Amino acid sequence: MFAIVRSYVRLVDRVNYRIGRVMMYSIFFMVGVLAWSSISKTLFLPSKWTLEVAQFSLVAYYLLGGPYSMQLKGHVRMDLFYGSWSPRTRAMVDSVTVTFLLFYLGVLLYGALNSTAYSLGFFGNDFMAFYRKLFGAFFSDLFSGDFGFATVHKTLGFLERSPTAWRPYLWPVKVIASVGIFLMLLQAFSELIKDIATLRGIDLRAEEPVALLDAEDA
Repeated sequence: MFAIVRSYVRLVDRVNYRIGRVMMYSIFFMVGVLAWSSISKTLFLPSKWTLEVAQFSLVAYYLLGGPYSMQLKGHVRMDLFYGSWSPRTRAMVDSVTVTFLLFYLGVLLYGALNSTAYSLGFFGNDFMAFYRKLFGAFFSDLFSGDFGFATVHKTLGFLERSPTAWRPYLWPVKVIASVGIFLMLLQAFSELIKDIATLRGIDLRAEEPVALLDAEDA
């Protein structure tokens, strides 16, 4: 059982570490978009797409990079006593507070999946049934060789679009948000496991990708 738990922590940490390292550099893409927005407004006609592309990029940057920040302990926190506590005391407190985070992320994921289903044209209550039907249609088209995905298109309803001049479809950014929240949920479970391991005298944090990278640099 412990080997399975250790494998889970390693897998989740490494996946989120690699995604986070990639998302670090997406800030340059956002800077480029905003720079072009300023240039186009000054010298040409204002571009319709720049504001929303920058907003969607920020969503991806924030949510897909969130699990990496969790590994780095990089989120903003108020520290009155935490810094002076022993690692065991920190792990004890963290193992309690992370449960509130898990609940919060669970509620966020539920809302994100519901909103994504809405953006794909589902206006009912049982959005999980819609996803099962949608995945079934996807694999049916895939295995039948219909790469036009005719069955998928029949399953989808009216696709939600932004009520702006550019009017982009909203499902891509909502899918990204759902994936990011799900990865943060997995990372929160990983952090809980590491805190429990610390309380039992096992240091799983020494196996984190961040810790291994620091060790190689040293």
